[in-house]
Amino acid sequence: MTYARGMTAAPRLAPGDPAPDFELSDDSGNTVHLADLRGQRVVLYAYPSAMTPGCTKQACDFRDSLDALKAAGLTVIGISPDKPEKLAKFRDKESLTFPLVSDPDKSVLSAYGAYGEKTMYGKTVTGVIRSTFVIDADGKVEKAQYNVKATGHVAKLRRDLGLD
Repeated sequence: MTYARGMTAAPRLAPGDPAPDFELSDDSGNTVHLADLRGQRVVLYAYPSAMTPGCTKQACDFRDSLDALKAAGLTVIGISPDKPEKLAKFRDKESLTFPLVSDPDKSVLSAYGAYGEKTMYGKTVTGVIRSTFVIDADGKVEKAQYNVKATGHVAKLRRDLGLD
């Protein structure tokens, strides 16, 4: 799909697709490499910006559901274009207990189809498309959910995964 300005829609991932690998810095200065998590199921959720109201609500919902997600064998990782220093402040302010990874050049977000043109307040803008991916133990996409809502999404994900 091509937009009026000549931009192409970000490719969307579908169940069964290989999850694009990444190696990114997290909020603690560590490197998170997706390949190191093989053998585990991973929830990778993309959000536009730390410390904004919607992103805070979503992160706190993941934090509050973390025990149930971990009990189901899921590892949660948040990804945004924010620098690791901002992610560390966000983690500390909201008592987040899962890694937040930094993708400042948006290459990983783009590879997942979570960066591109979207509609915001009736205008077409380019930015992070709030999305959630469940990656299976073999590194394949199990679920790819795009344009998710900040509020209520984690509860829906839990239902979709049969946790509730």
